[in-house]
Amino acid sequence: MISGGEGGEGPVIYWMSRDQRAGDNWAVIHSQRIAIEKRRPLLVVFCLLDDFLGAQKRHFEFMLRGLEVVRDELGRRDIGFELLRGKPAEEIPKIVSEHGASALVTDFSPVRARSVWNGEIAGSVEVPFYEVDAHNIVPCWVASDKVEYGAYTIRPKIHRLLGEYLVRIPRVKKHPCAWDGGDEWSYEPTGGKDIPGWLNPGERSALRSARAFVKRGLGRYPEDRNDPSRDGQSNLSPYLHFGQLSAQRLALDVGGSDAPEPSKEAFIEELVVRRELSDNFCYYNDNYDSTRGFPEWARRTLDEHREDKREYTYSREEFEEGRTHDTLWNAAQLEMVDGGKMHGYMRMYWAKKLLEWSETPEMALETGIYLNDRYEMDGRDPNGYAGMAWSIGGVHDRAWGERPVFGKIRYMNRRGCERKFDVQAYIDKVESTSSRVVRA
Repeated sequence: MISGGEGGEGPVIYWMSRDQRAGDNWAVIHSQRIAIEKRRPLLVVFCLLDDFLGAQKRHFEFMLRGLEVVRDELGRRDIGFELLRGKPAEEIPKIVSEHGASALVTDFSPVRARSVWNGEIAGSVEVPFYEVDAHNIVPCWVASDKVEYGAYTIRPKIHRLLGEYLVRIPRVKKHPCAWDGGDEWSYEPTGGKDIPGWLNPGERSALRSARAFVKRGLGRYPEDRNDPSRDGQSNLSPYLHFGQLSAQRLALDVGGSDAPEPSKEAFIEELVVRRELSDNFCYYNDNYDSTRGFPEWARRTLDEHREDKREYTYSREEFEEGRTHDTLWNAAQLEMVDGGKMHGYMRMYWAKKLLEWSETPEMALETGIYLNDRYEMDGRDPNGYAGMAWSIGGVHDRAWGERPVFGKIRYMNRRGCERKFDVQAYIDKVESTSSRVVRA
Protein backbone atom coordinates (compact mmCIF):
# COMPACT_ATOMS: atom_id res chain seq x y z
CA MET A 1 0.00 0.00 0.00
CA ILE A 2 1.32 3.44 -0.95
CA SER A 3 -0.99 5.37 1.38
CA GLY A 4 -4.14 4.86 3.46
CA GLY A 5 -7.47 6.61 3.75
CA GLU A 6 -11.18 6.09 4.28
CA GLY A 7 -12.37 6.26 0.69
CA GLY A 8 -15.75 7.27 -0.68
CA GLU A 9 -18.81 5.39 -1.87
CA GLY A 10 -17.84 5.34 -5.54
CA PRO A 11 -15.98 2.85 -7.74
CA VAL A 12 -12.60 1.29 -7.23
CA ILE A 13 -10.29 2.96 -9.74
CA TYR A 14 -7.34 1.19 -11.31
CA TRP A 15 -4.87 3.67 -12.80
CA MET A 16 -3.38 1.53 -15.56
CA SER A 17 0.04 2.60 -16.76
CA ARG A 18 2.74 0.04 -17.40
CA ASP A 19 0.58 -3.06 -17.81
CA GLN A 20 -1.77 -2.33 -20.67
CA ARG A 21 -3.86 -5.48 -20.86
CA ALA A 22 -7.16 -6.72 -19.44
CA GLY A 23 -6.14 -10.35 -19.04
CA ASP A 24 -3.24 -11.88 -17.11
CA ASN A 25 -3.00 -8.67 -15.10
CA TRP A 26 -2.58 -8.93 -11.33
CA ALA A 27 -3.44 -5.24 -10.92
CA VAL A 28 -6.84 -5.77 -12.57
CA ILE A 29 -7.36 -8.89 -10.47
CA HIS A 30 -6.48 -7.10 -7.23
CA SER A 31 -8.68 -4.13 -8.15
CA GLN A 32 -11.62 -6.40 -8.89
CA ARG A 33 -11.21 -8.27 -5.62
CA ILE A 34 -11.38 -4.99 -3.70
CA ALA A 35 -14.38 -3.82 -5.75
CA ILE A 36 -16.28 -7.08 -5.21
CA GLU A 37 -15.56 -6.97 -1.48
CA LYS A 38 -16.82 -3.38 -1.32
CA ARG A 39 -19.69 -4.08 -3.77
CA ARG A 40 -18.56 -1.26 -6.01
CA PRO A 41 -18.10 -0.84 -9.76
CA LEU A 42 -14.61 -1.03 -11.20
CA LEU A 43 -13.22 1.72 -13.44
CA VAL A 44 -9.88 1.49 -15.24
CA VAL A 45 -8.29 4.78 -16.32
CA PHE A 46 -5.23 5.49 -18.43
CA CYS A 47 -3.58 8.90 -18.29
CA LEU A 48 -2.00 9.94 -21.58
CA LEU A 49 0.99 12.28 -21.32
CA ASP A 50 1.79 13.68 -24.77
CA ASP A 51 5.52 14.29 -24.24
CA PHE A 52 6.59 11.25 -22.22
CA LEU A 53 10.37 10.70 -22.43
CA GLY A 54 10.69 11.32 -26.16
CA ALA A 55 7.97 8.91 -27.31
CA GLN A 56 6.97 9.35 -30.96
CA LYS A 57 3.91 8.70 -33.14
CA ARG A 58 4.74 5.00 -33.61
CA HIS A 59 4.80 4.51 -29.83
CA PHE A 60 1.56 6.38 -29.17
CA GLU A 61 -0.23 4.67 -32.05
CA PHE A 62 0.89 1.22 -30.92
CA MET A 63 -0.15 1.99 -27.35
CA LEU A 64 -3.52 3.51 -28.26
CA ARG A 65 -4.51 0.70 -30.60
CA GLY A 66 -3.63 -1.68 -27.79
CA LEU A 67 -5.68 0.32 -25.30
CA GLU A 68 -8.69 0.09 -27.61
CA VAL A 69 -8.47 -3.69 -27.18
CA VAL A 70 -8.20 -3.25 -23.40
CA ARG A 71 -11.31 -1.05 -23.41
CA ASP A 72 -13.28 -3.66 -25.38
CA GLU A 73 -12.10 -6.58 -23.24
CA LEU A 74 -12.98 -4.76 -20.01
CA GLY A 75 -16.34 -3.67 -21.40
CA ARG A 76 -17.29 -7.30 -22.01
CA ARG A 77 -16.77 -7.82 -18.28
CA ASP A 78 -18.83 -4.74 -17.28
CA ILE A 79 -15.68 -2.88 -16.24
CA GLY A 80 -15.37 0.76 -17.26
CA PHE A 81 -12.46 2.41 -19.06
CA GLU A 82 -11.58 6.08 -19.50
CA LEU A 83 -8.67 7.67 -21.34
CA LEU A 84 -7.46 10.81 -19.58
CA ARG A 85 -5.19 13.51 -21.02
CA GLY A 86 -2.65 15.44 -18.96
CA LYS A 87 -0.29 15.01 -16.03
CA PRO A 88 -1.12 12.00 -13.85
CA ALA A 89 -0.43 13.96 -10.64
CA GLU A 90 -3.27 16.29 -11.65
CA GLU A 91 -5.69 14.02 -13.51
CA ILE A 92 -5.73 11.00 -11.17
CA PRO A 93 -6.68 12.95 -8.00
CA LYS A 94 -9.27 14.80 -10.07
CA ILE A 95 -11.04 11.63 -11.22
CA VAL A 96 -10.77 10.06 -7.76
CA SER A 97 -12.57 13.10 -6.36
CA GLU A 98 -15.06 13.34 -9.22
CA HIS A 99 -16.26 9.77 -8.75
CA GLY A 100 -15.88 9.62 -4.97
CA ALA A 101 -13.64 6.58 -5.41
CA SER A 102 -13.53 3.99 -2.66
CA ALA A 103 -9.96 2.89 -3.47
CA LEU A 104 -7.17 3.53 -5.97
CA VAL A 105 -4.86 0.88 -7.43
CA THR A 106 -1.93 1.27 -9.81
CA ASP A 107 0.64 -1.01 -11.41
CA PHE A 108 4.37 -0.81 -10.75
CA SER A 109 7.20 0.83 -12.66
CA PRO A 110 10.71 1.49 -11.31
CA VAL A 111 11.36 4.59 -13.41
CA ARG A 112 11.75 7.92 -11.64
CA ALA A 113 8.67 9.60 -13.08
CA ARG A 114 6.35 6.99 -11.63
CA SER A 115 7.81 7.31 -8.14
CA VAL A 116 7.32 11.08 -8.29
CA TRP A 117 3.75 10.77 -9.56
CA ASN A 118 2.85 8.20 -6.92
CA GLY A 119 4.12 10.48 -4.16
CA GLU A 120 2.24 13.49 -5.50
CA ILE A 121 -0.97 11.52 -5.93
CA ALA A 122 -0.70 9.97 -2.47
CA GLY A 123 -0.52 13.48 -1.03
CA SER A 124 -3.63 14.56 -2.94
CA VAL A 125 -6.09 11.70 -2.34
CA GLU A 126 -7.74 10.40 0.80
CA VAL A 127 -8.44 6.86 -0.32
CA PRO A 128 -6.49 3.62 0.12
CA PHE A 129 -3.82 3.67 -2.61
CA TYR A 130 -2.30 0.31 -3.60
CA GLU A 131 0.58 -0.60 -5.92
CA VAL A 132 0.72 -4.01 -7.64
CA ASP A 133 3.76 -5.31 -9.52
CA ALA A 134 1.98 -6.88 -12.49
CA HIS A 135 5.07 -6.66 -14.70
CA ASN A 136 7.58 -8.88 -12.93
CA ILE A 137 6.96 -12.47 -11.92
CA VAL A 138 8.61 -11.98 -8.54
CA PRO A 139 7.64 -8.46 -7.34
CA CYS A 140 10.66 -6.16 -7.53
CA TRP A 141 10.75 -5.32 -3.82
CA VAL A 142 10.28 -9.00 -2.90
CA ALA A 143 13.07 -10.29 -5.14
CA SER A 144 15.61 -8.01 -3.44
CA ASP A 145 15.74 -5.08 -1.05
CA LYS A 146 18.90 -3.53 -2.56
CA VAL A 147 20.63 -2.84 -5.85
CA GLU A 148 22.18 -6.07 -7.11
CA TYR A 149 25.73 -6.38 -8.49
CA GLY A 150 24.70 -8.57 -11.39
CA ALA A 151 22.72 -11.52 -12.67
CA TYR A 152 24.79 -13.89 -10.55
CA THR A 153 23.57 -12.24 -7.32
CA ILE A 154 19.88 -11.85 -8.18
CA ARG A 155 19.47 -15.18 -10.01
CA PRO A 156 19.38 -17.42 -6.91
CA LYS A 157 17.02 -15.03 -5.14
CA ILE A 158 14.55 -15.13 -8.02
CA HIS A 159 14.79 -18.88 -8.56
CA ARG A 160 14.11 -19.52 -4.87
CA LEU A 161 10.84 -17.59 -5.21
CA LEU A 162 9.62 -18.78 -8.60
CA GLY A 163 7.77 -21.73 -7.09
CA GLU A 164 5.69 -19.31 -5.05
CA TYR A 165 5.06 -16.68 -7.74
CA LEU A 166 5.12 -18.51 -11.09
CA VAL A 167 1.55 -19.78 -10.77
CA ARG A 168 -1.57 -19.88 -12.90
CA ILE A 169 -3.10 -16.43 -13.33
CA PRO A 170 -6.82 -16.16 -12.45
CA ARG A 171 -9.27 -14.91 -15.07
CA VAL A 172 -10.95 -11.54 -14.67
CA LYS A 173 -14.63 -12.16 -13.94
CA LYS A 174 -17.70 -10.44 -15.32
CA HIS A 175 -18.02 -7.71 -12.73
CA PRO A 176 -21.15 -7.99 -10.54
CA CYS A 177 -21.51 -4.20 -10.16
CA ALA A 178 -21.50 -2.95 -13.74
CA TRP A 179 -19.95 0.39 -14.61
CA ASP A 180 -22.62 2.64 -16.12
CA GLY A 181 -20.49 5.67 -17.04
CA GLY A 182 -19.36 6.64 -20.53
CA ASP A 183 -16.02 5.62 -22.02
CA GLU A 184 -13.96 8.71 -22.81
CA TRP A 185 -11.79 8.31 -25.92
CA SER A 186 -10.38 11.05 -28.08
CA TYR A 187 -6.83 11.04 -29.40
CA GLU A 188 -5.10 10.53 -32.71
CA PRO A 189 -1.27 10.71 -32.87
CA THR A 190 0.27 12.70 -35.71
CA GLY A 191 3.77 13.20 -37.13
CA GLY A 192 6.67 10.75 -37.17
CA LYS A 193 6.97 7.13 -38.26
CA ASP A 194 4.15 4.58 -38.30
CA ILE A 195 4.05 1.27 -36.43
CA PRO A 196 6.54 -1.13 -38.09
CA GLY A 197 4.89 -3.68 -40.36
CA TRP A 198 6.14 -6.66 -38.35
CA LEU A 199 4.21 -5.57 -35.28
CA ASN A 200 0.44 -5.70 -34.61
CA PRO A 201 -0.78 -3.96 -31.42
CA GLY A 202 -2.98 -5.36 -28.67
CA GLU A 203 -3.00 -8.19 -26.16
CA ARG A 204 -4.62 -10.68 -28.54
CA SER A 205 -1.87 -10.09 -31.13
CA ALA A 206 0.73 -10.31 -28.37
CA LEU A 207 -0.55 -13.72 -27.27
CA ARG A 208 -0.62 -15.00 -30.85
CA SER A 209 2.96 -13.83 -31.44
CA ALA A 210 4.14 -15.34 -28.16
CA ARG A 211 2.56 -18.72 -28.88
CA ALA A 212 3.95 -18.75 -32.42
CA PHE A 213 7.46 -18.14 -31.05
CA VAL A 214 7.12 -20.81 -28.37
CA LYS A 215 5.93 -23.30 -30.98
CA ARG A 216 8.33 -22.51 -33.82
CA GLY A 217 11.23 -20.41 -32.53
CA LEU A 218 11.99 -21.42 -28.96
CA GLY A 219 13.79 -24.64 -29.89
CA ARG A 220 16.36 -22.68 -31.96
CA TYR A 221 16.70 -19.84 -29.46
CA PRO A 222 20.10 -20.66 -27.85
CA GLU A 223 21.81 -21.13 -31.23
CA ASP A 224 20.21 -18.27 -33.17
CA ARG A 225 19.58 -15.48 -30.66
CA ASN A 226 23.06 -13.85 -30.92
CA ASP A 227 23.31 -13.97 -34.72
CA PRO A 228 21.89 -10.72 -36.16
CA SER A 229 21.89 -12.19 -39.68
CA ARG A 230 19.25 -14.73 -38.60
CA ASP A 231 15.71 -14.23 -37.34
CA GLY A 232 16.36 -15.96 -34.02
CA GLN A 233 14.95 -13.55 -31.45
CA SER A 234 11.41 -13.62 -30.11
CA ASN A 235 10.53 -10.05 -31.20
CA LEU A 236 8.25 -9.84 -28.15
CA SER A 237 9.98 -6.97 -26.35
CA PRO A 238 7.52 -4.25 -27.52
CA TYR A 239 4.60 -6.32 -26.19
CA LEU A 240 6.39 -6.83 -22.88
CA HIS A 241 7.39 -3.17 -22.65
CA PHE A 242 3.87 -1.86 -23.18
CA GLY A 243 2.44 -4.55 -20.95
CA GLN A 244 0.32 -6.01 -23.75
CA LEU A 245 1.91 -9.36 -22.89
CA SER A 246 2.39 -10.79 -19.40
CA ALA A 247 5.90 -12.11 -18.72
CA GLN A 248 4.30 -14.57 -16.32
CA ARG A 249 1.97 -15.94 -19.00
CA LEU A 250 4.90 -16.25 -21.40
CA ALA A 251 7.04 -18.02 -18.79
CA LEU A 252 4.23 -20.50 -18.09
CA ASP A 253 3.83 -21.22 -21.82
CA VAL A 254 7.59 -21.68 -22.22
CA GLY A 255 7.75 -24.00 -19.21
CA GLY A 256 4.88 -26.12 -20.55
CA SER A 257 6.25 -26.36 -24.09
CA ASP A 258 7.94 -29.33 -25.78
CA ALA A 259 11.11 -27.34 -26.47
CA PRO A 260 14.43 -28.77 -25.21
CA GLU A 261 15.32 -27.85 -21.64
CA PRO A 262 18.42 -25.82 -22.63
CA SER A 263 16.19 -23.67 -24.85
CA LYS A 264 13.71 -23.10 -22.05
CA GLU A 265 16.45 -22.26 -19.57
CA ALA A 266 18.14 -19.79 -21.94
CA PHE A 267 14.90 -17.97 -22.64
CA ILE A 268 13.79 -17.89 -18.98
CA GLU A 269 17.17 -16.40 -18.08
CA GLU A 270 16.49 -13.46 -20.42
CA LEU A 271 12.76 -13.14 -19.75
CA VAL A 272 12.90 -13.40 -15.96
CA VAL A 273 16.38 -12.95 -14.48
CA ARG A 274 17.72 -10.27 -16.84
CA ARG A 275 14.46 -8.33 -17.07
CA GLU A 276 13.96 -8.30 -13.32
CA LEU A 277 17.62 -7.35 -12.82
CA SER A 278 16.95 -4.27 -14.97
CA ASP A 279 13.95 -3.33 -12.84
CA ASN A 280 16.08 -3.80 -9.73
CA PHE A 281 18.74 -1.45 -11.18
CA CYS A 282 16.24 1.34 -11.92
CA TYR A 283 14.26 0.89 -8.69
CA TYR A 284 17.22 1.04 -6.30
CA ASN A 285 19.59 3.31 -8.28
CA ASP A 286 18.24 6.86 -8.58
CA ASN A 287 20.92 7.62 -11.19
CA TYR A 288 20.03 4.79 -13.57
CA ASP A 289 20.16 7.16 -16.58
CA SER A 290 23.32 9.03 -15.58
CA THR A 291 27.03 8.23 -15.37
CA ARG A 292 26.62 8.86 -11.63
CA GLY A 293 24.82 5.52 -11.55
CA PHE A 294 27.89 3.61 -12.79
CA PRO A 295 29.90 1.60 -10.25
CA GLU A 296 32.82 3.42 -8.64
CA TRP A 297 35.50 1.40 -10.51
CA ALA A 298 33.87 2.26 -13.85
CA ARG A 299 33.59 5.98 -13.12
CA ARG A 300 37.24 6.03 -12.05
CA THR A 301 38.55 4.23 -15.14
CA LEU A 302 36.48 6.38 -17.51
CA ASP A 303 37.78 9.52 -15.80
CA GLU A 304 41.35 8.30 -16.15
CA HIS A 305 40.84 7.97 -19.91
CA ARG A 306 38.64 11.01 -20.39
CA GLU A 307 41.32 12.91 -22.32
CA ASP A 308 42.36 9.98 -24.54
CA LYS A 309 42.41 10.80 -28.25
CA ARG A 310 39.41 9.41 -30.15
CA GLU A 311 40.18 8.23 -33.68
CA TYR A 312 36.66 9.29 -34.71
CA THR A 313 34.07 11.54 -33.08
CA TYR A 314 30.54 12.21 -34.28
CA SER A 315 27.74 14.57 -33.35
CA ARG A 316 24.31 13.39 -32.20
CA GLU A 317 22.93 14.29 -35.63
CA GLU A 318 25.56 12.20 -37.43
CA PHE A 319 24.83 9.24 -35.17
CA GLU A 320 21.09 9.66 -35.69
CA GLU A 321 21.46 9.72 -39.48
CA GLY A 322 23.79 6.70 -39.48
CA ARG A 323 26.72 8.65 -40.95
CA THR A 324 29.76 7.01 -39.35
CA HIS A 325 32.71 5.31 -41.05
CA ASP A 326 31.42 1.87 -39.95
CA THR A 327 28.79 0.24 -42.18
CA LEU A 328 27.97 -2.32 -39.47
CA TRP A 329 27.13 0.40 -36.95
CA ASN A 330 25.21 2.35 -39.58
CA ALA A 331 23.18 -0.76 -40.43
CA ALA A 332 22.25 -1.23 -36.79
CA GLN A 333 21.14 2.40 -36.58
CA LEU A 334 19.11 2.06 -39.77
CA GLU A 335 17.50 -1.14 -38.48
CA MET A 336 16.37 0.73 -35.36
CA VAL A 337 15.18 3.91 -37.09
CA ASP A 338 13.22 2.20 -39.88
CA GLY A 339 12.20 -1.03 -38.17
CA GLY A 340 11.71 0.10 -34.57
CA LYS A 341 13.92 -2.66 -33.20
CA MET A 342 17.66 -3.32 -33.25
CA HIS A 343 18.92 -6.86 -32.79
CA GLY A 344 19.92 -7.48 -29.17
CA TYR A 345 23.54 -8.36 -29.93
CA MET A 346 23.91 -5.28 -32.11
CA ARG A 347 22.57 -3.07 -29.29
CA MET A 348 25.70 -3.91 -27.31
CA TYR A 349 28.07 -3.18 -30.20
CA TRP A 350 26.11 -0.02 -31.10
CA ALA A 351 26.33 1.37 -27.54
CA LYS A 352 30.01 0.45 -27.13
CA LYS A 353 30.84 2.46 -30.24
CA LEU A 354 28.91 5.45 -28.90
CA LEU A 355 31.40 5.45 -26.03
CA GLU A 356 34.36 5.10 -28.38
CA TRP A 357 33.22 7.83 -30.80
CA SER A 358 31.77 10.43 -28.42
CA GLU A 359 33.79 13.20 -26.81
CA THR A 360 32.81 12.12 -23.28
CA PRO A 361 31.07 9.17 -21.59
CA GLU A 362 28.28 11.56 -20.59
CA MET A 363 27.64 12.48 -24.22
CA ALA A 364 27.70 8.81 -25.21
CA LEU A 365 25.09 7.87 -22.60
CA GLU A 366 22.86 10.85 -23.40
CA THR A 367 22.99 10.11 -27.13
CA GLY A 368 22.30 6.42 -26.60
CA ILE A 369 19.29 7.02 -24.37
CA TYR A 370 17.93 9.68 -26.74
CA LEU A 371 18.17 7.43 -29.80
CA ASN A 372 16.95 4.32 -28.01
CA ASP A 373 13.90 6.07 -26.52
CA ARG A 374 13.06 7.90 -29.76
CA TYR A 375 13.24 4.96 -32.17
CA GLU A 376 13.05 1.60 -30.36
CA MET A 377 9.52 0.29 -29.93
CA ASP A 378 10.61 -0.87 -26.48
CA GLY A 379 12.35 2.41 -25.58
CA ARG A 380 11.94 4.19 -22.22
CA ASP A 381 12.29 0.83 -20.52
CA PRO A 382 14.45 -0.41 -17.61
CA ASN A 383 16.01 -2.94 -20.01
CA GLY A 384 17.20 -0.06 -22.18
CA TYR A 385 18.62 1.96 -19.30
CA ALA A 386 20.38 -1.08 -17.82
CA GLY A 387 21.70 -2.10 -21.25
CA MET A 388 23.17 1.34 -21.87
CA ALA A 389 24.70 1.39 -18.39
CA TRP A 390 26.22 -2.07 -18.97
CA SER A 391 27.70 -1.10 -22.33
CA ILE A 392 29.09 2.31 -21.38
CA GLY A 393 29.48 2.12 -17.60
CA GLY A 394 30.22 -1.47 -16.59
CA VAL A 395 26.96 -1.93 -14.65
CA HIS A 396 26.33 -5.64 -13.93
CA ASP A 397 29.78 -6.38 -15.38
CA ARG A 398 33.38 -6.54 -14.15
CA ALA A 399 36.62 -4.76 -14.96
CA TRP A 400 38.46 -6.02 -18.06
CA GLY A 401 41.89 -5.39 -19.57
CA GLU A 402 42.74 -1.69 -19.86
CA ARG A 403 42.75 0.06 -23.23
CA PRO A 404 42.44 3.64 -24.57
CA VAL A 405 39.10 5.46 -24.14
CA PHE A 406 37.38 2.43 -22.57
CA GLY A 407 39.76 2.03 -19.67
CA LYS A 408 38.61 -1.23 -18.01
CA ILE A 409 35.12 -1.21 -19.55
CA ARG A 410 34.45 -4.29 -21.68
CA TYR A 411 35.47 -3.65 -25.31
CA MET A 412 33.83 -4.78 -28.55
CA ASN A 413 35.01 -4.27 -32.13
CA ARG A 414 33.95 -5.11 -35.64
CA ARG A 415 36.49 -7.91 -36.01
CA GLY A 416 34.88 -9.69 -33.08
CA CYS A 417 31.49 -9.39 -34.79
CA GLU A 418 32.95 -10.77 -38.03
CA ARG A 419 34.19 -13.84 -36.14
CA LYS A 420 30.76 -14.35 -34.58
CA PHE A 421 28.38 -13.90 -37.52
CA ASP A 422 28.16 -12.95 -41.20
CA VAL A 423 28.35 -9.16 -41.02
CA GLN A 424 27.60 -8.58 -44.70
CA ALA A 425 24.56 -10.86 -44.51
CA TYR A 426 23.27 -8.72 -41.65
CA ILE A 427 23.85 -5.48 -43.58
CA ASP A 428 22.11 -6.98 -46.62
CA LYS A 429 19.20 -8.06 -44.44
CA VAL A 430 18.77 -4.54 -43.05
CA GLU A 431 18.90 -3.01 -46.53
CA SER A 432 16.32 -5.50 -47.83
CA THR A 433 13.72 -4.18 -45.37
CA SER A 434 14.57 -0.50 -45.79
CA SER A 435 14.19 2.04 -48.56
CA ARG A 436 17.70 3.30 -47.79
CA VAL A 437 21.19 1.98 -48.41
CA VAL A 438 23.79 1.56 -45.67
CA ARG A 439 26.69 3.90 -46.35
CA ALA A 440 30.01 4.65 -44.68
